[in-house]
Amino acid sequence: TLLTWVTPLVLVFAMVGSANGQLPFQGVNLSGAEFGSQNLPGTYSGVGPGPYDYIYPPDSEVDYFIGKGMNTFRLPFRWERLQRSLNGNLDADELDRMNGFVSYTTGQGAHVILDPHNFAQYVINGNVNAIGGGTVTSSHLADLWGKVATEFKDNPNVIFGLMNEPVGANQPNGISTEDWLDAANASIAAIRAAGADNLILVPGNGFSGAFSWELNFYGTPNADVMLNVVDAADNFAFEVHQYLDGNSSGQSASIAYQGIGRDRLIDFTQWLKTNGYRGFLGEFGAANSTIGDAANQIGDETINLMLDYVDANDDVWIGWTWWGGGPWWSDSYLFAIDPLSNGEDQPSIGLLEPRLAGILLLGDCNLDGVVDFSDIPSMIELLQSGVYLAQADCDKNDVVDFSDITPFIMILIAG
Repeated sequence: TLLTWVTPLVLVFAMVGSANGQLPFQGVNLSGAEFGSQNLPGTYSGVGPGPYDYIYPPDSEVDYFIGKGMNTFRLPFRWERLQRSLNGNLDADELDRMNGFVSYTTGQGAHVILDPHNFAQYVINGNVNAIGGGTVTSSHLADLWGKVATEFKDNPNVIFGLMNEPVGANQPNGISTEDWLDAANASIAAIRAAGADNLILVPGNGFSGAFSWELNFYGTPNADVMLNVVDAADNFAFEVHQYLDGNSSGQSASIAYQGIGRDRLIDFTQWLKTNGYRGFLGEFGAANSTIGDAANQIGDETINLMLDYVDANDDVWIGWTWWGGGPWWSDSYLFAIDPLSNGEDQPSIGLLEPRLAGILLLGDCNLDGVVDFSDIPSMIELLQSGVYLAQADCDKNDVVDFSDITPFIMILIAG
């Protein structure tokens, strides 16, 4: 029985510390499926640039970034394409595209964050409707997430990012922070009701800026309202975005000053610590033109200060994804991280590569970035369920079964 090896395994865990001090989730946003928002649902092309509205990133994108050491891919997509009508079935073709990306990427041992890139809005016949505005309700978003969770609940490497950057009540077609909380809680409940225990990323209102978490220009501060997030599985983190220009919009190459990225995370980080929450940096970036050795090129110093701060507070931070990758960004795009058209690497990937953890930490059965006592329950669940997780396949035979127990113990002993 399982108990015959759990007891000695507990003793081993008592002697073993962390196997990896790096954050568990390090990666990139891969754009494409959210492109063409002016034409919904739009025309899909899986081939490349042309008279089309959107694509899904090809396998080669995943291969490139995994080769650099990234292990997490945030996949923006449009709600209106996956669910063509509110409360309707998921579109079979769009779901196949998403499944193709997810299957390939997680099959390499990486994580995929599914991100409806909709700003807490849904477009009907060209009209933008905010969640909570009457036409689109919290229950509509919950319906989407219940159906998505049903599709992906058996894949522990899939993470559910509830929404990209809800637009605050100070903007046209915006949402109040209280209405966003209702939508988030309804979606979390639907995900759990579908039987999914996957990690959930919960953004705040007002574009989910880290710098503005305690401010009120978009409505009641996230710092007050988001204390009321409810998750029966207690497996969520708050997702924030943070750029380096004066207004935190990420619309220019300017950097306010060298320590701006770090400083804009401090208050949010303290809020996480005070309230016992976890955080994820879903979007950030520095223009490639600001990365280099010239006196005025402070992008690399600014990003390093920012991510060093995140690393130093890994008791609450679980990871980050750079904005942005994807084959439809041109060489000249500010924050492009794909190779240049001549095949050369962008400065941005060179900046990040030294700190990347890599794709796989064998024995990390609960995907928290360390191998320790807390992996035992997850290993037991995997053995009982038959679900495959690359991190638990400690003998690397493409099956998670009792033959993995001995190498699992040896990994722990090796530390």
